[in-house]
Amino acid sequence: MIVRPVQVTDLPTLLALGRLAGRGLTTLPVNEERLCHRVRWAQRTFAEQVERADADYLFVLEDDDRQVVGVSAMTGAVGLREPWYNYRVGLTVNSSPDLGISRHIPTLFLNNEMTGQSELCSLFLRPDQRWGSNGRLLSLGRLLLVAEFPHLFGEKLIAELRGSADEKGCSPFWDSVGRHFFKMEFSHADHLSGLGNKSFIAELMPRQPLYTCLLTERAQAVIGKPHVNSEPALKILTAEGFSHKGYIDIFDAGPVIEAPVPGIRTVRDSQHLQLAIGTPDDQAPIWLIHNRRLENCRITAAPARLTGGNSLLVDRLTAKRLQLQPGDSVRAVPLPSRQQQAAGEPWLATRLMSLAGKPANSSSFQTCPRDSLPHLRR
Repeated sequence: MIVRPVQVTDLPTLLALGRLAGRGLTTLPVNEERLCHRVRWAQRTFAEQVERADADYLFVLEDDDRQVVGVSAMTGAVGLREPWYNYRVGLTVNSSPDLGISRHIPTLFLNNEMTGQSELCSLFLRPDQRWGSNGRLLSLGRLLLVAEFPHLFGEKLIAELRGSADEKGCSPFWDSVGRHFFKMEFSHADHLSGLGNKSFIAELMPRQPLYTCLLTERAQAVIGKPHVNSEPALKILTAEGFSHKGYIDIFDAGPVIEAPVPGIRTVRDSQHLQLAIGTPDDQAPIWLIHNRRLENCRITAAPARLTGGNSLLVDRLTAKRLQLQPGDSVRAVPLPSRQQQAAGEPWLATRLMSLAGKPANSSSFQTCPRDSLPHLRR
């Protein structure tokens, strides 16, 4: 498998992936004209022909038979062309000493505080390919591009995860908040936002803080809670150092997670190495490997061994996938072990349940199988 920049010839497969993803992946529209525009814009982005505010790095995951089985993306900066809104979960303290009453009320503040940061988005892997290291390659491989070209991205990376919804795609949070101001179905508002049409949010959304105690119990319970389909992606990014600092999506209350670029494991621990070709032993760890190119970017996950201090030994097929020769320079990092990836889960459960006002326990938060990666919200 390799991760590479999207090509125009991938358009039919991207349309099929968009249909398969269904609700929630609003940035992969099942519309040939809009998707074709995005693909061509991504090609300009990889060729460094656009400003950071407009950059859209769209990748595909391709197998050795040149079949595209997944998609992921990054934006150069959010909010510099169109406003990027979310809610920050804060706290309002009201007290009356005379009556002996003090109330601590969670409060939602509309803001644009993520403006200028880079976003991970458009993540989807075909269900029959959710095995091995495919999910982590698709999700984490793009981070090597950030490590190699940090000047193209913001100080932080953020990811907006799909929020809780029922089997029909209805959002309890939207029904309690957004519906009163927008007078449209959740799916339609989410679709407009995903297309970049966000001016209606500023025009219709109230600027005053919202007290969560005025929402329905169902709406309060899903604040900061990811959709079950987004939990695998959240698990992978949490192991990389991403955390939820109280920002949520304004439509479905899904968590917005973030990490400073230098603190992301894949960025921090990756290194420049010289490619060597041989036969790694059966116990060789899996590495993420990038050919250090932008327009002709190739990233793969393969068994590899450090040799001689500055050489990375891979087999001939891996070098072919990367379009490299012995002696060429690569950027590489070992994939995290299962233990490392699972390390953040207890903290993650506690954080998400605290935002929902519930105690964390084994029945209230369930993890998903390794690499059963469906998609982020956007």
